[in-house]
Amino acid sequence: MKTRTKHFLTRKSAEASRTRRLLMSVTIKDVARKAGVSPSTVSRVLSNHPRISAATARKVREIMEEMGYHPNMMAKSLVSKTTKSICVILPKPAEELFLNLFFMELIRGIVAQAARSGYDVLISSGASEAEEVEAVARLVNGRRVDGAVLLYSRKDDPVVEFLKQREFPFVLVGRSERYPDILSVDTDNVQAAYDAARHLISLGHERIGFVGGPPNMVVSMDRMQGYRRAIEEAGLPLREDWIVEGEFLQDSGYRAMSMLMSLPERPSGMLVVDDFVTFGVIRGLNELGYRIPQDLSIVSFNNLALAELSSPPISSVDIGSYHLGYTASQTLIRAVETPREERTSVRHIIPHRLIVRESSLFAPVRKA
Repeated sequence: MKTRTKHFLTRKSAEASRTRRLLMSVTIKDVARKAGVSPSTVSRVLSNHPRISAATARKVREIMEEMGYHPNMMAKSLVSKTTKSICVILPKPAEELFLNLFFMELIRGIVAQAARSGYDVLISSGASEAEEVEAVARLVNGRRVDGAVLLYSRKDDPVVEFLKQREFPFVLVGRSERYPDILSVDTDNVQAAYDAARHLISLGHERIGFVGGPPNMVVSMDRMQGYRRAIEEAGLPLREDWIVEGEFLQDSGYRAMSMLMSLPERPSGMLVVDDFVTFGVIRGLNELGYRIPQDLSIVSFNNLALAELSSPPISSVDIGSYHLGYTASQTLIRAVETPREERTSVRHIIPHRLIVRESSLFAPVRKA
């Protein structure tokens, strides 16, 4: 008992000591004094100056860690004119956007790569396009971040226009119709939707509908285009009443089913723009008494972790959501650390693949 008590008290003492060090305001001069070097040498160690020997750098860093010293990043940014921070620009108010796990997975990839590169991540959003531009302008004009990642691509986007005019480093997750030469990371959404529609066609479906996203979003436009191309090439009917556009929300899919399944002639197969929307589609079909895939086969996009756990499991196009975010962050930081005159425009395309599950493993019943 006495031994355990002694160990406990020793551990508590060590924790208290660490807490005191964190609360103390340790300066460069304190570190220099204990290391037996000049304050300028400590500064050079912090900036990885090549003239500092490996032994000295190691000794100084060990003392910094021991004393709990953290460099003043604001002071460093005034000297280096960098903040070691990037921002993620959201297309909707955060409380609404975070309901969709696709965006959470994108952000997870961005943050993971940024942390590995020593960058912090800020998040910016607005309730309208005007508010988005205002928020981004504050970050850019106040030099609070070194670059930006846009998690979306809209037609005629004022945020892209602002960043382009300011020649501020940014990466678009998606593509820009107006500026095809900007840095971007994307999936070939036209081909992905084409492949998904072809899967339903290969099962024998001839009446295939489409539940899309906001019509001003380029990803929605591209997936619609791929769907239309596949239907037209197969010589199948392309009926506008089988196409419903909405938002990237469950309720959007739920409302779409109320409309589509009440038609005199309803689809037997359905392409849905996003897994999160598909959860609403499934809820609507269940309430209406339809079975999946017997009454309606479904293929979706993004392959969220919950797609496999859904009932039934959802066939979905995996577009590498985490990889999209990670590559976007990596591309942006590389641009930030490259002189402006040496930056080149790159469009990274992340491969996609269709994951077939129970929601599309049933051929339609042929009418006599």
